[in-house]
Amino acid sequence: MKKILAALLAVPALAWAQSYPTKPIRIVLPFGPGGVADITTRTIAPKLTESLGQPIVVDNKPGAGGIIASEAVAKAEPDGYTLLLLTNGNAVSQALFKSLPYDPAHDFAMISTVGYFSMVLVTSSQSKYKTLKDYLAAAKANPGKTNIGTITPGGTQHLAGELFRSTAGIDAVVVPHKTTGEVVVSTMNGSVDIAVDFIAPLLSSIKSGQLTALAVTAGKRFPGLPDVPTAIEAGVPGYDVASWNALAAPAKTPRAVIMKVHEALVKALAAPEVQKRYAELGVDGRPSTPEELKAFYAAETKRWTQVVERARIPKQ
Repeated sequence: MKKILAALLAVPALAWAQSYPTKPIRIVLPFGPGGVADITTRTIAPKLTESLGQPIVVDNKPGAGGIIASEAVAKAEPDGYTLLLLTNGNAVSQALFKSLPYDPAHDFAMISTVGYFSMVLVTSSQSKYKTLKDYLAAAKANPGKTNIGTITPGGTQHLAGELFRSTAGIDAVVVPHKTTGEVVVSTMNGSVDIAVDFIAPLLSSIKSGQLTALAVTAGKRFPGLPDVPTAIEAGVPGYDVASWNALAAPAKTPRAVIMKVHEALVKALAAPEVQKRYAELGVDGRPSTPEELKAFYAAETKRWTQVVERARIPKQ
């Protein structure tokens, strides 16, 4: 009897999921307008609208290390009309914050990865370091006397710098700055020996010759800088770091809804105009299955927790 009752209750739910969507869908972003994550989301939004037949509304909710946006989606109705642009910041949050108003591991239903953002290790064009191996040799010969410029503690770039230091086995000082602009200025004037940041905001300075790119942080070369090696190729085995973003929904969102959004996202990322725009931004647009994203998210959470603990970054 219980099985029959459950089956009867499931019929209207299934019919509702099959008719989804019937109204606009909101994607909540943990960043303000104009950044790479915002631009990449707005690039795929029209394509998602084409496939799903409803407008996609990009809702920017920056602040509190992504907590505001994540909480809004975690506590939303699990009906597929409120989605989250999940980022590696979510994977880091468990290690950085003493408590969170949601459970990062269980309050979201994974949909698919959207894109991967490589970073780049740079130095001044006037620097004595012409290759990453030059810098590594100097750092090992002079423990504690070289430095690495990044943005504020807890940010992806800062953690990438900390991971670089530990993976390369060097004793270097990681110097945090408030903004990417400050990192660029410090690198150009030689205040820091090398710096690490996303490719997109540094690309014009690299191409103009003001900065020298020593290596990209991801495991494969960036097409926009084809002659720049990966950090692994340049002498740091095992160093494969990319920021990423993905789409997620509130936990308990019906599987049929998840798969409709997933199918639309796969089509959007395959569109030539989307791929072209992503390439210009230094983004590798690449989907995954919900299961692959779930496993990847768990692995990223574990990895970045270890980085935070080794760097002794205090919890907020």
